[in-house]
Amino acid sequence: MSAFGAMVWNGFREARRNRVTVVVGVFAALVMFSSTLVTEVTVSTFDRVLTDFGLGMMSLILVFLTIFLSSGLLSREIERRTIFLVVSKPVSRTQFLLARLTGNMLTLALVLGAMMLIFVGQLALFGAAVTPTQFVAAAGLWFELLVLSSAGILFSSFSGPMVSAVCTTGLYFAGHLAGDLLDIAKRAESGLVQVLTKGLYYLLPNLERMNFRSHAAYALPVDAGTFASSAAYAVAWAMVFTAISLFIFERRDFR
Repeated sequence: MSAFGAMVWNGFREARRNRVTVVVGVFAALVMFSSTLVTEVTVSTFDRVLTDFGLGMMSLILVFLTIFLSSGLLSREIERRTIFLVVSKPVSRTQFLLARLTGNMLTLALVLGAMMLIFVGQLALFGAAVTPTQFVAAAGLWFELLVLSSAGILFSSFSGPMVSAVCTTGLYFAGHLAGDLLDIAKRAESGLVQVLTKGLYYLLPNLERMNFRSHAAYALPVDAGTFASSAAYAVAWAMVFTAISLFIFERRDFR
């Protein structure tokens, strides 16, 4: 196994030790409980409510897990002083940081896959429709987590775990409101407000571009071009955040 592969595997194992299996168990319990409630309160919109709730819970839990894993990634290495061992080896800091990001995304993909199995099992158990758009929504969620994970690592490269977690959480909410900023810019009469809101819109990733949960809830198709454009947009933002992280991490003194 190459040095990069070994670091990815080590990052994956470390992320897996963070009780991620408990997260899957909690999600399964919530889905089971919610499904029972849904059967009691609705009949005609059962499929839509079950899909909306299941994908929504999946997103909420995975966003929390992403912030937890990424915001303290570098600071934990510094606190444990394991970073000194890494920088003393013939491994570049770029390789180390990219390997940790890859390990995080592998862990999130594994947890997302387990959640989708539970979710699809619930749909089948209650006779609800399983549609391709539900899987597209899950794939879009993974790309959204890629942006958040790279942003969390960026904040972690120059701040502590708490500050990094708060900044990543703020970016998550701001990213989902980015489209509203553009609407405000179009409707504002003040030139200053238009410039400020447009500037904020272009400085923030628009996370709603990766959100296909409403399409899944109403069983609306998502064409390949739209999904590919959203995925490319997410990868571009992840590359920007990672490049800034590398710039800071390469110049940081760990003495």
